[in-house]
Amino acid sequence: MTPAARLARLFHPVHPVHPVHPPLPFAVLRRADGGRSGGSRIELLVGGPDDVADVERLADLPLPAPGEPPVLAMVPFRQVAERGFAHHDDGVPLRYLRARERYVLTLDEALAALPTDDVPLVGAGFDVDDDAYAEIVKHVVESEIGRGEGANFVIRRELRAAQPLPPVQAALAVLRRLLVQESGAYWTFAVHLPAPRSGGRRGGTDLVAVGATPERHVTACHGEVVMNPISGTFRYPDDGPTPDRLLAFLRDRKEVEELFMVVDEELKMLSALARTGGRVHGPLLKPMGHLAHTEYLLTGRSDADPRDVLRETMFAATVTGSPLENACRVITRYEKTGRGYYAGMAALLSAGDAGPELDAPILIRTAYLGSDGSVRVPVGTTLVRHSVPEHEVAETHAKSAGVLAAFSASPPTYGPAGRPTDDVVADLVDDPDIAAALAARNADLAPFWLTEQTDRYDPRLVGRSVLVVDAADAWTEMLAHVLRRLGATVHVRRWDAVTAADTDAADLLVAGPGPGDPRDLADPRIAGMRALVADRLAARRPLLAVCLSHQILAGLLGLPLTALAEPYQGTQRRVTAFGRDVRVGFYNTFTARVPQEWAGAQVWSAGASGDEVVALRGEAFASVQFHTESVLSPDGVDLLADLVADLVADLVAVVSDRPGE
Repeated sequence: MTPAARLARLFHPVHPVHPVHPPLPFAVLRRADGGRSGGSRIELLVGGPDDVADVERLADLPLPAPGEPPVLAMVPFRQVAERGFAHHDDGVPLRYLRARERYVLTLDEALAALPTDDVPLVGAGFDVDDDAYAEIVKHVVESEIGRGEGANFVIRRELRAAQPLPPVQAALAVLRRLLVQESGAYWTFAVHLPAPRSGGRRGGTDLVAVGATPERHVTACHGEVVMNPISGTFRYPDDGPTPDRLLAFLRDRKEVEELFMVVDEELKMLSALARTGGRVHGPLLKPMGHLAHTEYLLTGRSDADPRDVLRETMFAATVTGSPLENACRVITRYEKTGRGYYAGMAALLSAGDAGPELDAPILIRTAYLGSDGSVRVPVGTTLVRHSVPEHEVAETHAKSAGVLAAFSASPPTYGPAGRPTDDVVADLVDDPDIAAALAARNADLAPFWLTEQTDRYDPRLVGRSVLVVDAADAWTEMLAHVLRRLGATVHVRRWDAVTAADTDAADLLVAGPGPGDPRDLADPRIAGMRALVADRLAARRPLLAVCLSHQILAGLLGLPLTALAEPYQGTQRRVTAFGRDVRVGFYNTFTARVPQEWAGAQVWSAGASGDEVVALRGEAFASVQFHTESVLSPDGVDLLADLVADLVADLVAVVSDRPGE
């Protein structure tokens, strides 16, 4: 049987009510740069009735042996339970297909074999209406970002409808149109994973999904891990994109900061996972059928098991927010039901020449088809301090449009001169002004993250032991990574797992950043970090406090703490600190303020009123309101090296001053 014939048999003949041949488990995939098949080739994976299984943990997924077909897993959002993060437990399973057969088709062969049915949608509408979603946006910006709970958050809504065909046939017909109409997708795919059989009988719910996701979440191949944060959305105007409109988008402060924030968040993951951290490549423009995005690629080296790679990167900041742990809490507050597979991952596990390989896109721009004829298309948008509710509402409509258009025979969106809009935007990338606007974004980024990260040992730090305390924000992984590259021996501990032995053994304690109000001592985490900082101050042993911990330290020193009129979440500022002019990234909603007459420590301040404390220096301690480790801090790594070196140099002086020493 030819590959095309095998594909055709997946849905034909099928009676609308009584299938003659119940469809076997399968996946049809067109993968872009992350897959060896390339964008013009289609992979078909087929299994038998017993080749689908549900498992509890990512570690339970099987890895194919050399010569065996790949394993395809669908990872639901509830899997964040493995990381201890908040979620609605909707019971959606971690399901995989162990393929028995694998075929490769050309695009033309696939198009000829796939059904051409029109799949009309009936009663389409969002579960949360536009006005209600706009209110959610407003509330998240004011009450979550405005209270220091994080820099950005993604809140979902679902478009719901009905369609008349058997779900497998409908999914494959929609897939055919997506292959023709939607460009720029990382994966274009359809999957049918029926509920597993137990004792010869089936129970549970079949999974039928079809989509065109733009975003690789993570790949691992030959020791290289790649992540692909995408953020910033250019919605094509009704009369088509122009260079001026695209330039305005590329220079829009909100869109620029939104992308840098998710780059920082995914660098946190790569810093924990990859021994060389994450090198930043880009930025790039990704045109699609109804909108375009900006993106970066992040690369690092790791020999971790691909299942561990999946676990440590659950889930992308572009579909959750940052910091990730608190973003999951915020999502749970505002979304009343579980996310299903939305914002989770599809994961293709293969046996490569040099070991297991992983290709995992984010499950967005995807429709889920039920046996009752239901259709669900979940979408979300990244909310930041500059978000305009009406614009975010419009973005959710644009994000669902590409999938919805494939349910009917509607033509692609056209721009000037009758050309498809995504082609017009793709050509605009070659415009010198557009290319310059993209390249200009890197001029203000940290060179440390833009270049190959070889060790750059500082002799002042080699052999020094550093304890980095995590206050529920993985910035600490970036701090630890930078300090290791500088030659220090670094350990990271959560705030509630630090022991006296840990602190006693550390030449330097770095009290890390985190979400929340530094004044809220009813919060166990805030109270715990305050006690940790206070004990270190009392011991007169080297301490560096960052962001939230800087605010806590300032409070202990008697400085008042207040909320900013406008948060600096994801903002680069030029300030004076420690006697130098530096460009650094700020992620804060609160600030310490310095009175006109104050002599508690050496202080550097900034802001319109001149009293926002950005750095402190005293006996055996220093603190910074900003993030020296951020991609937004071009002067950050050099400043961090000097601060740490000065602090551990103080250690020698403090020890020598002690009686009897």
